[in-house]
Amino acid sequence: MTQQPTSSPSANFKVYLGSTLFFIYILLSTPIVGISVLSCIILPFSVRYKIGDIWINSLLFMLKLCCGLSYEVQGLENLPSGAAVILSKHQSAWETLALRQFISPQTAVLKKSLLQIPFGGWALATLKPIAIDRQNQKEALKMLLEQGAARLQEGLFVLIFPEGTRVAPGKVKKFGAGGAMLAQKSGFPVVPLAHNAGEFWPRNSFLKYPGVIKVKIGPVISTTDKKSKEINAEAEAWINQAMQEIANQ
Repeated sequence: MTQQPTSSPSANFKVYLGSTLFFIYILLSTPIVGISVLSCIILPFSVRYKIGDIWINSLLFMLKLCCGLSYEVQGLENLPSGAAVILSKHQSAWETLALRQFISPQTAVLKKSLLQIPFGGWALATLKPIAIDRQNQKEALKMLLEQGAARLQEGLFVLIFPEGTRVAPGKVKKFGAGGAMLAQKSGFPVVPLAHNAGEFWPRNSFLKYPGVIKVKIGPVISTTDKKSKEINAEAEAWINQAMQEIANQ
């Protein structure tokens, strides 16, 4: 299925100004938060996680204040009371931050290199991420399955972007099987998630445009007596359909 392409928003002085102010806030706040999290390394995980939550809440507040960008969510009632594998569309940096506001507590699969970023990456390393080396696919899958199962057993949602990289609005990329394999082997359910964040915070873009990001959370996909290919196909079909519905809106 090919999703309908969306037109790019136009940039004006207000967009440039708001994006600059938001960037400055990130630049100034990241070292402060990073040091705060690192200073709590001997305290329980929940304390460090809470500090991260406060920072992300402040980022989203500043994003709305500076850039006029907010979001709305449909399907919160579909989230299970316990842990699950979240298979999410990946268009932007927005979802790497914002999904924690309503899917919590969570960890995510991410590039190992991100943990080397001063302050922010160092702090992230203390928050139980599943950091993989994409250059070594065999080892990356092993870490995903082992660490992902451990995080699920701890009660954390595990956020996975099955496309593996950010994909521009209107484009689709075949889903990798890692997330579905984790769900199938661990026995935990899958929750599919779609959104159009890339229309307002484009990949690799400095500019953030005003608007309302639409997020759709799908019904739980049971993994009982299913192969990973079936789980993946079901999640991919739901997400692609949801993306089409969002585009039609």
